[in-house]
Amino acid sequence: MKNGMITSSSREQTLALAAQFAHRLKGGEIVFLRGPIGAGKTVFVKGIAQSLGVKGSPTSASFSLLKAYRNKQYCLFHIDLFRLEEGEVFNLGFEEMLEDEKAIILAEWPDPVARMLPQDRLEMNFVLKEGNEREIYLSSYGRVSDALLEYLCKTVKK
Repeated sequence: MKNGMITSSSREQTLALAAQFAHRLKGGEIVFLRGPIGAGKTVFVKGIAQSLGVKGSPTSASFSLLKAYRNKQYCLFHIDLFRLEEGEVFNLGFEEMLEDEKAIILAEWPDPVARMLPQDRLEMNFVLKEGNEREIYLSSYGRVSDALLEYLCKTVKK
């Protein structure tokens, strides 16, 4: 496991960070996004989707639980499990998502599915600070997510 921290001082900076992150995605990545409502999790997902050029613009998935956005190369799954318990998530189709090697899974409020998904994942914890400041704490669990964490931390420091 590796750890890191990056900051964002605006919505635009969060979108730009997500766009940089998206250029490193190849398919098969899993990202857990945690933090309070309004911390920037969905903004980060929007930035990834825009950069990948998928059809549609992600919104909070809280009421639909799962949304899929596609382009010719990827399928971006945006999962929001804010109101669910672990026993309530079995029919969301995780097996199919995991079988798709070009799937990118972004899970907000991921705790109900944490034990169902593979170990290699990047966890991002968005922490609200004063004004528009956000601290984003990163933890990686596996080779793929280690490389993503290192890239994010190196890119933001430039």
